[in-house]
Amino acid sequence: MSNVEIPQVLFVCVHNAGRSQMAAAFLQHLGAGKVRVRSAGSAPADAVNPAVVQAMAEVGIDISANVPKVLTAEEVRSSDVVITMGCGDACPIYPGKRYLNWDLPDPAGKDVEAVRPIRDRIRALVEELLEELTSSSQ
Repeated sequence: MSNVEIPQVLFVCVHNAGRSQMAAAFLQHLGAGKVRVRSAGSAPADAVNPAVVQAMAEVGIDISANVPKVLTAEEVRSSDVVITMGCGDACPIYPGKRYLNWDLPDPAGKDVEAVRPIRDRIRALVEELLEELTSSSQ
């Protein structure tokens, strides 16, 4: 079926400098064009957390050029799935959208040793999500 819509996923965390960046990078990498991926933050940082950049480089994904982006209502409206990671009430809620909350530690202020288990948990969650999205759209 070539007319199947590609699912659109939005990852949201407060600073868009850690968890949401890792999740978006994994889904982009593993999804290989099967999903559209965005990430944003309710109060974006100036840069992606260096320990997060290093942890992702260790698994062959370069996010060093990524820049935190501000969350907009339009991004939420245009997404099929919105995954929040500690953004609390800052994420707008729209009827008909699917929301998931991934309860993950914030990597802010942590070194790469502490970021690795967060990265690995995010990868596992992304793999589960990708399996679900791609099996239901075929």
